[in-house]
Amino acid sequence: MNTSMTMKTRDSLLKLFTFSFFMTMGIVVTFFPLYFDYKGYTKIQIGLLYAIGPLIGIATNLLWGYLSDRFQTVKKIMIILIAGQLVTALLVFTAGWFSLLYICLAMFFFFQQPVNSLNDSQLMLSIRTSGKSYASFRIWGSIGFAVSAGGFGMLLRYYGTGLTPMLCLLTISCSLIIVFLLKDARQSGKKMEFGGMINIIRSRRFIWFLLLVIIMSVSHRFNDGFLALYMRQLGASDSLIGYAWMTSALSEIPVFFFLSKQGHRFKELPLLAFAGVMYAVRFLIMGSIHNPSWVIGIQLMHSLTFGIFLFTANRYISQIIPDEYRSSGQAIFAVAWSSVAGLISGTLGGWIFDSSGGSTVYYIAACLSIVSAIGFLGTHLFQNDDSLPARQRS
Repeated sequence: MNTSMTMKTRDSLLKLFTFSFFMTMGIVVTFFPLYFDYKGYTKIQIGLLYAIGPLIGIATNLLWGYLSDRFQTVKKIMIILIAGQLVTALLVFTAGWFSLLYICLAMFFFFQQPVNSLNDSQLMLSIRTSGKSYASFRIWGSIGFAVSAGGFGMLLRYYGTGLTPMLCLLTISCSLIIVFLLKDARQSGKKMEFGGMINIIRSRRFIWFLLLVIIMSVSHRFNDGFLALYMRQLGASDSLIGYAWMTSALSEIPVFFFLSKQGHRFKELPLLAFAGVMYAVRFLIMGSIHNPSWVIGIQLMHSLTFGIFLFTANRYISQIIPDEYRSSGQAIFAVAWSSVAGLISGTLGGWIFDSSGGSTVYYIAACLSIVSAIGFLGTHLFQNDDSLPARQRS
């Protein structure tokens, strides 16, 4: 009975932490640009501020993921990261000139970027003992992001954009309190051997999977980076853009519910190929519209694209990466789909948007999605089962 209650408490805290962290992420993604605009920075300056995130993410994800594996702890690393976020957020909101703000925001991203992959790592390690689904926990991130984008959006509309720092510091403080209550997800006594991690990174199967992930993620990041600009090009208001973000976050919830119950019935690579096809359909429609109101409906397809991609790719990674390398594996995955894809989509997408317009960006995203879908399906059809790790074959 006590063991059952302990597991329930642990699961509840994990869900609560995921909810709280994604509320902070909702503020960073949705309201930081508006806050910097409110503070009088130019669009070019805001673009430079956001370009630092993916670049910082490449190094910091790998660093903190390695340290988590090296010292066999997730909780202590998370405490350092959340505390670092709180301190650097205070610096960001008090920076008086652009060059100082740039440095402070880079420091903030140094602590903020790795939390997502480390949270995925602790969820994956926890469900090994509980038998629960990753999606049943990750769904609380979607709820947290939606509550942040929608609820905080209404507060800011009523009280003004100047309330953003207080809301951000509040959510980070809540995350810091919760992380102290979490049980460390590390249960294995096996120590990380650096040579073993090198062998995993050098695995052709792993590298090929990451390459397909990057191709699919570049198309996804095109939408993340240029949705607001594209909607503005079509004549959308700020509130309509906010509703589009909230719709995409809410759309993940039913898919995560379904996958948490029925996801085990589907093989990962065909499911990723299906997500690629849905991405292509979604972006072809996006490139063809002329009324920005239609974007709200199209954003519902986020559930069949990113919702399926995130759940399935994480499950696939959990099968090919041993537990003692969990954080490093998740960090490499995060670098691939978030940081590397973000850098490629930001530079390439910006050039395409300036030269050919938003529609062309979405048409190219659709083509990349089809390429990744063919890659995932082809890998499934021609992959030799003997090459799979014992954990996956069983």
